[in-house]
Amino acid sequence: MNLLALLGLGLLLGLRHATDPDHVVAVTAIAARTRRALPAAWLGIVWGLGHTVTLFAVGAGIILFNWVVPPRVGLALEFAVALALVVVGLLNLRRPRRERAEPSEDAGRPPAGRAFAVGLVHGLAGSAAVALLVLATVRDPRWACGYLFVFALGTLAGMAVITTGFALPVATVTRRWSGAGRLIRLATGTISLAFGVWLAYHIGWSDGLFLAVPSWTPR
Repeated sequence: MNLLALLGLGLLLGLRHATDPDHVVAVTAIAARTRRALPAAWLGIVWGLGHTVTLFAVGAGIILFNWVVPPRVGLALEFAVALALVVVGLLNLRRPRRERAEPSEDAGRPPAGRAFAVGLVHGLAGSAAVALLVLATVRDPRWACGYLFVFALGTLAGMAVITTGFALPVATVTRRWSGAGRLIRLATGTISLAFGVWLAYHIGWSDGLFLAVPSWTPR
């Protein structure tokens, strides 16, 4: 396959990867705490940086050093994503101190540290599946690592677009109705919490993380 075509495919698939439901649910819940487009875009970029760090580090290890991810470890990494969704959801459902004091204030910095940490967890959980997909397609380790890096950059760009697209209508609504910000935060928190609980159950029992014989398919 032509190198440029390969890298272009990696970029497109990275953009597509950003739209995975667990990614979108987590990042929109985090971005719901800001009502401006630029800080929301920054949160998407920071999440993408965290995702890139672990995805590339672990994925490159699998490609270059033939690391093997046991099924129970793979499921445990995916279970960590479920826990992250639960935590993000609970944080959104908790009423911020500044809101208790001044309900209409939109003060404070965007939770970039939280976005980065959640991105790290998502990158760990997805690294094995992406690396195995690359190995099935690309035999040259250098090309494979290049594909992996471009894929991660595509995911970063895709998430920045998603958070910006989420923040623009939120900013419009909150300018017209001061209570919309809290409602959106509670709604995204509830979705994140419910999705995290469902994912934890599915991974823990349907996939067998907590059973004697786990069944794991990298995805």
